[in-house]
Amino acid sequence: MKTRELMNLGLSKPATKVAVACCRDARMSAAAIRELIPDIAGNPGAYVDDDVWSPLAAELLRAVAARESFVPRQTPAPWRQWGENLEESSVAQLEAAAELPIAVRGALMPDAHMGYGLPIGGVLATDNAVIPYAVGMDIACRMRLSVFDLPADALDSQRAKLRNALSRETCFGVGASFRKQYRRSHKVMDADWSVSPITQRFKDKAWSQLGTSGSGNHFVEFGTLTLDRAELGLAAGVYLALLSHSGSRGTGSEVARHYSHLAMDKHPELPKHLRQLAWLGLDTAAGQEYWAAMELMGEYAAANHELIHRYITRNLGVKVIAEVENHHNFAWRETHDGREVIVHRKGATPAHEGVLGVVPGSMATPGFVVRGKGNEESLCSASHGAGRVMSRTQAKKTLTWSDAKKRLAAAGVEVMQAGLDEVPMVYKDIFAVMDAQADLVETIARFDPKLVRMAPGGERPED
Repeated sequence: MKTRELMNLGLSKPATKVAVACCRDARMSAAAIRELIPDIAGNPGAYVDDDVWSPLAAELLRAVAARESFVPRQTPAPWRQWGENLEESSVAQLEAAAELPIAVRGALMPDAHMGYGLPIGGVLATDNAVIPYAVGMDIACRMRLSVFDLPADALDSQRAKLRNALSRETCFGVGASFRKQYRRSHKVMDADWSVSPITQRFKDKAWSQLGTSGSGNHFVEFGTLTLDRAELGLAAGVYLALLSHSGSRGTGSEVARHYSHLAMDKHPELPKHLRQLAWLGLDTAAGQEYWAAMELMGEYAAANHELIHRYITRNLGVKVIAEVENHHNFAWRETHDGREVIVHRKGATPAHEGVLGVVPGSMATPGFVVRGKGNEESLCSASHGAGRVMSRTQAKKTLTWSDAKKRLAAAGVEVMQAGLDEVPMVYKDIFAVMDAQADLVETIARFDPKLVRMAPGGERPED
């Protein structure tokens, strides 16, 4: 039997490995094995002396003993939320994270919604341990804003030129890569990709996707940046700007997947609701390996944005006069409450005192350039966007492009390509989100999208 089928019968990854070997020795039909495996899983003690299935029984009993050894902490780690009426599942996920023996303190941002393990918008400080799923699947996903020396009215007078730049110099979607003759190059590919067997194995894939964007909520868009006062080295006024949102692509996803499962294998004692919060100690080889891979993915994600902005800037023949960049989906070594901790920000923006960041809204609502206030209660964090109020599945079932186009037209936004699951109606009110975190960040500029490109999906707006 295949590994996937055995796992579908309810076996864990370690038990599946043992079961595969047992199946080879059993000389039984697949149908007979399908009937037998659930019985062994439900009553492993009855098979401890079986000539063929005793190794699987022993592994299952070991896992049971490990789960029974888990002792939840008597008092959850302290945490606080920003914003009201947050999605109940996201609150429950942060509450679960506070049960971990390694948890020190947490925070929940006003854009919170459910994720794997830690909610998106979740912040968690841990003691000398990193949780791969609390970093996220798209490691080091980030924002980058470039302000150009073109007048803002170029959005009208040079619309065809801007549209052409987005068409030629960006590439979106799962598995998307540039044709070989257009492949990008960057010094990040000269880094040590042997820090992890995963980064080493997927280096070629990473190179093929260098300078590209993923699917989902990733975008590259032109818009206007409005400064009410002198900031960012610029005078007050309205400027043409480019904003991108993307991460570490397929390789980052492979790193996240591998080490998340490794962490779960190493912590069979965790109850089901905590399984995706399994951790790797930073004093272990596996923890150090993941940390090195995570940092490499951070460099790689930054390179993707650098190349997107470099090629668009070159295509337009313009000059960048100001820049802002920040990332989320990462873990940092920081000092809080007088001790060193590992701060995971999954879909949350670093907001240390004076640190700049970008908090986007949706394709038809503004985003904001912000300056952190260094609020310790949030572990110096803020939201990374507006946050979803509707799942992708629900959006595709209940929304229409007809309604979306009306919203886009009212906002003066042209969408070159996007999925129905990313239209404005699936997001929270960005103004309410910003009001809820007024004690975390100061708003210094407003970005209004006007020409948007995202991954294709569902019906396209221009159809």
